[in-house]
Amino acid sequence: MKRVRIFNDLKRIGDDKVTAIGMGTWGIGGYESPDYSRDRESVEALKYGLELGMNLIDTAEFYGAGHSEELVGEAVKEFEREDIFIISKVWPTHFGYEEAKKAARASAKRLGTHIDLYLLHWPVDDFRKIEETLHALEELVDEGLIRYIGVSNFDLELLKRSQEAMRKYEIVANEVKYSLRDRWPETTGLLDYMKREKMALIAYTPLEKGSLARNSCLAEIGERYGKTSAQVALNYLIWEENVVAIPKAGSREHLEENFGAMGWRLSKEDREKARGCV
Repeated sequence: MKRVRIFNDLKRIGDDKVTAIGMGTWGIGGYESPDYSRDRESVEALKYGLELGMNLIDTAEFYGAGHSEELVGEAVKEFEREDIFIISKVWPTHFGYEEAKKAARASAKRLGTHIDLYLLHWPVDDFRKIEETLHALEELVDEGLIRYIGVSNFDLELLKRSQEAMRKYEIVANEVKYSLRDRWPETTGLLDYMKREKMALIAYTPLEKGSLARNSCLAEIGERYGKTSAQVALNYLIWEENVVAIPKAGSREHLEENFGAMGWRLSKEDREKARGCV
């Protein structure tokens, strides 16, 4: 089995260390339905990211109606499982005590392995459903099917309420949209709260579907570091001690560029200038 030579720019999720840049899989294996047309390319891309030294992969049962999880499972087969941190998510239609357990077992079966971090994908209005699901996940931690519990797209108040509802374990992460263009976690107090509580903030759509990679102002800042605009945009996020970014693992070229966002940090002055670029 291959070992993942994990890069040394690390963040903490629970008691585990993960690379500051991970690999997102929305669109890999399909969007809301399966797409098998690029399976081999997708698996090779994920494997290449692991070979570079990125050890975090984010997926969900909703992505490609489960096919994304199948491709992640295929990609990690050749590697030592203990080197890799896999995130998956339960869709709101599967919230509830028994349904959440059933969904988690189905995800683990598609992945061919346990789930390191299992998230509630989106909030629902009925908090009882959220509470039931969180309690079901606590039992799945005891069973060893999942290792940590988290949420996704929860605002500050709902995150606090959910944390208070936990009986045995803590919520260790919240996956939210966060980018230089969309800095709501900073302005709402969510980021500061999560820092204090030692929760990981996992930032999805960190490049705004590639638009920040084409930002000439960010490119000018990047020139001082020998970096691209995309690398500046990602570095802006991981500058925060508890933030992990998960750009899509689309191609070898993009993976190499994402990897190059680690191992250095913008100065405070350039980080402030980057805010003014969008």
